[in-house]
Amino acid sequence: MPDAAEKSGLGTADKAVFSSGTVLAFDFGMRRVGVAIGEYELRLAHPLITIDQAVNKHRFKKIAELIEAWRPVLLVVGLSVHADGTEHEITQSCRRFAKRLKERFHLPVIMEDERYTTVMASLILEEMGITGRKQRPMLDQLAAQCILQTFFDSSPHATSGC
Repeated sequence: MPDAAEKSGLGTADKAVFSSGTVLAFDFGMRRVGVAIGEYELRLAHPLITIDQAVNKHRFKKIAELIEAWRPVLLVVGLSVHADGTEHEITQSCRRFAKRLKERFHLPVIMEDERYTTVMASLILEEMGITGRKQRPMLDQLAAQCILQTFFDSSPHATSGC
C-alpha cells in the first residue's frame, strides 16, 4: 500500500533531488500553521514560528516574509491522514495549502506524512513541564519540526541526528 507521500504523487525520487539549502516545513491547521526550518546538509530540523491566523491573506503574507528572509530551496507540508493512512476532512485542505504554496512562491513542495506529529510534540512539551493550554503557542511549530525531521530522516543518505 502506498504511503501518504506516494498517494500525493511525491515519492522518494523527488526527495533525492535536493542535497543542500534551507528547507521550511509546515504543519497545516485550519486556525494555526506551525513552521519549522532546517538545512538539508545538516538534516536537523528546528521549530521556527506558529502563524496564528485563520485568514489565508494574512497567513500567506507571513509565509512570504519567511520565504524572503530564509530563501528556502524546498517546502515540506505535513499531510494529515488517519492512523491507518486513510484520508479525513483536513487531508484535502493540506493538499490545497501545498498547491497554493507552490503556485505563489514557485518553489518545489513535498508532502510528508504527519501522523502522530502533534502527539509527539505534545509529549516533548510535557517532558519540559509545559502542559495544557500553555502548549498552544509552541505545539504547531514543534509538530512542524517533527514533520521536517521525518523528511530529513527518510531522505536518501539520511543520517540520524540522535
